[in-house]
Amino acid sequence: MDAEAVASTIDTDELVALTVALVETPSENPGGTEAATVSVLEKACQSAGFTVSTQEVTPGRPNLIATLPGGDGPGLMFLGHSDVVPAGPDWTGDPYRARIADGRIIGRGSTDMKGGIAAIVAAMSALSRSGAALSGPVQLVCTVDEEEHGAGVRDLIGRPDEVGDFLGCVVAEPTDLTVVRGCRGASYIEVDITGRAAHSGRPDDGRSAINAAAAIVGIVAADHDAMTAAASGLLGSGTWNVGTISGGQGISVVAPMAYLGIDRRLMPDDDAHEIAAWLRDRISAAGIDTDGIGVDVRVTMEMPGFETPADHRLVTTAVDALTATGTETSVGGWTAACDGGFVSSDLGIPTIVCGPGDINAEAHKPDESVSIADLSTAARAYTRMALELLG
Repeated sequence: MDAEAVASTIDTDELVALTVALVETPSENPGGTEAATVSVLEKACQSAGFTVSTQEVTPGRPNLIATLPGGDGPGLMFLGHSDVVPAGPDWTGDPYRARIADGRIIGRGSTDMKGGIAAIVAAMSALSRSGAALSGPVQLVCTVDEEEHGAGVRDLIGRPDEVGDFLGCVVAEPTDLTVVRGCRGASYIEVDITGRAAHSGRPDDGRSAINAAAAIVGIVAADHDAMTAAASGLLGSGTWNVGTISGGQGISVVAPMAYLGIDRRLMPDDDAHEIAAWLRDRISAAGIDTDGIGVDVRVTMEMPGFETPADHRLVTTAVDALTATGTETSVGGWTAACDGGFVSSDLGIPTIVCGPGDINAEAHKPDESVSIADLSTAARAYTRMALELLG
């Protein structure tokens, strides 16, 4: 089957219409409102003739799996998520009334990542219409809660016997059509510190939780500097970032409590619980948790990283597919984290990230937008990937 002939059947108008329909069905997270968006996607996949199933992760929050059947061999998975971050202020129009201007679709989720999902559906539809004989299935997996705690992908990997055999997974997150073969993971490490209140006129009568928190921040900052100074390879190094800090009872009171919310980015082999244990040990070694100071360190979120070899067939096929569309692309790594880390580390499926839109320039910002030309390019490239890997 000629790949160019199949890719040329992609209907850009249908691709734009599905992107618009998904954008105009809000699915903000936090909020747990993905069900309406999943319903729109489900109807589009059913209309295209795919086999569609949904699995409720928590009430009103369903994962969706849409499958284009093939032979009995391993298939190709495409991965996306249905939730978006809150719209926030400073939009020049309604973030959930999609606008088309200068060849771009403007609206919350257009780049991250409803446009990518629509491109997957368009590619699968072209493959379906072509009648191409595929050695295995092509599957779209759309998860909930990617932007917060990953409940959707955690539910998916918790059912390994229900996941088929796949030779690769393409995550359609916005990479500006770069082939990302590795991502760092992410974790949240939260620290609660307790002290002893006293009158601020006699601070030595108390034990300041804020002073203890400041010392812990110093440990984190020093380790961050050491890691980044030694960074190397595709993904560089892990990082620390103290994102939130709170504490104290009043200006005239020695602080009896404090809290640190810390983001620790992970290398593929890192374990967040081991890192939290290291931090606990360093706190104790520094004498911070003594003489009336208590410290509790806990991991509240962990998302694994991954790295796929540069010469893996999934990587080289993606590059060839994009090049065949006339797109200049490259292979690289990502400082962001995504659901693909779970697919790679827990399900053992080789994974890349490659999608339309620019996560740094467009995602999570007012007037988020995606290029219609890039949506079309992504759909054509996804079609070529499937034909090359499964044809």
